[in-house]
Amino acid sequence: MKTIRNKIEWKSINWKKIHLRVWRIQTKIYNYSRENDKAKVQKLQKILIKLMDAKLLAVRKVTQDNRGKRTAGIDGKKLLTPSKRAELAYKIEIDGRCNSIKRQKIPKPGKPKEVRYLGIPTIRDRAKQALALLALEPEWEAKFEKNSYGFRPGRRTHDAIEAIHSTINKSPKYVLEGDIRKCFDQINHEILLAKLETFPMMNRQIRSWLKAKTVVQEELIFPKRGTPQGGILSPLLANVALNGIEEMLSDWIAEIPAYSPGGHRISKPNRRKRLLYVRYADDFVVLHPDQEIIESAKQLIDEFLAPIGLELHPEKTKITHTYLNINGSRPGF
Repeated sequence: MKTIRNKIEWKSINWKKIHLRVWRIQTKIYNYSRENDKAKVQKLQKILIKLMDAKLLAVRKVTQDNRGKRTAGIDGKKLLTPSKRAELAYKIEIDGRCNSIKRQKIPKPGKPKEVRYLGIPTIRDRAKQALALLALEPEWEAKFEKNSYGFRPGRRTHDAIEAIHSTINKSPKYVLEGDIRKCFDQINHEILLAKLETFPMMNRQIRSWLKAKTVVQEELIFPKRGTPQGGILSPLLANVALNGIEEMLSDWIAEIPAYSPGGHRISKPNRRKRLLYVRYADDFVVLHPDQEIIESAKQLIDEFLAPIGLELHPEKTKITHTYLNINGSRPGF
């Protein structure tokens, strides 16, 4: 990489080396997070967000790799020249500040009559969010639950479907098919930040993005809840908010006595295995042989979501059975 004081030749950057240097720090963050060593995690995160390698990767993500690279924020800026990308990398910093967000209405994929709203940050804020993601994602990848699949590196919809199929293939189950109503729009900011439990400057930065004034056809809105869809960091924040349901259900089911058809008491580990919770973004399924367990699980999930400001969609959440597959209905995503 050819570097001059305050100048980087974008086309001469050795991206392979940069990825490797950032990955090494991220791997340490992941390992310390698994060991629950918060001090070392945050020390490395503070180093990473100041590292020029990480800033260059963040800028590359939003100006070259990301599908929304041609979308302008409130400042009207979108496609940047190589020299402007390098200049942006020098300027971005996790400093607790942010620009206004542009709100845009788009049709839902496959549902042209329905719309969703995207909150589009400026390129600078998108780059800052990408930088924050580089630091926060490895910490949370070490904490996220086994059967959470949406918006996570190396995990696809097919993986979630396979997890469900491997369970219903063995024996019939009752199924809770759940949909969380307006998940991105309703998340309680204070609960989310408390759960994120990050260091003060990152906390201030994320709070500023959550509270950023939003421009809708010249009208200003100051959001009191939710994470704007369209922000690079929003999917991670939504996963943080929803993390814990699987563990809660697993601990709960382990304490409920259960018996085999032969009358033998089922052990706690096997009671846990009989219940499966799989989530992809804001959709999830819960599977268990007992309908009463499924109904109770629905109530427990409702209680878990309430403090976060969320609720189950009454029309899209239903209890079915895997035998209904023959009639064309199936649990899944």
